[in-house]
Amino acid sequence: MKSNKPDYSIIDHTADLGITVHGTDIRDLFEEAARSITHLMVRANPAKEIKTVKLSVTGCDSADLMVRWLGEILYLLDGENRVVIHMGIDSISPSLLNATLKTVSFDPNTDEILYEIKAVTYHQIEVAEKADHWEARIIFDL
Repeated sequence: MKSNKPDYSIIDHTADLGITVHGTDIRDLFEEAARSITHLMVRANPAKEIKTVKLSVTGCDSADLMVRWLGEILYLLDGENRVVIHMGIDSISPSLLNATLKTVSFDPNTDEILYEIKAVTYHQIEVAEKADHWEARIIFDL
């Protein structure tokens, strides 16, 4: 059984926040990355009305797709006050991702911002298949 805590570790990076994320395959990697950014950004009470969001993201390659995918997760919180509580990737290729997200509204009275992430950066971005897993290195601008 998979843990609710995403599979990531924090990278020491001056003035920014970096993480390394692991996944069993590319789909799992992108889901873990989305869980990781959400886990870092906010602690939310999920006992609220759930809204389903369908999302389609394109990119030039897997690294570009990762930045754009996480940028959409960040936008949902910053731009629409929605916290992603569950994400499922319906399909993925190196340049296209389709996902179904479950979100709840952000309530400053019951929810807590942990890190104020301003942007997902291209600085040192890496998405790679390793011998027995997939791995991504992602730097966030704080």
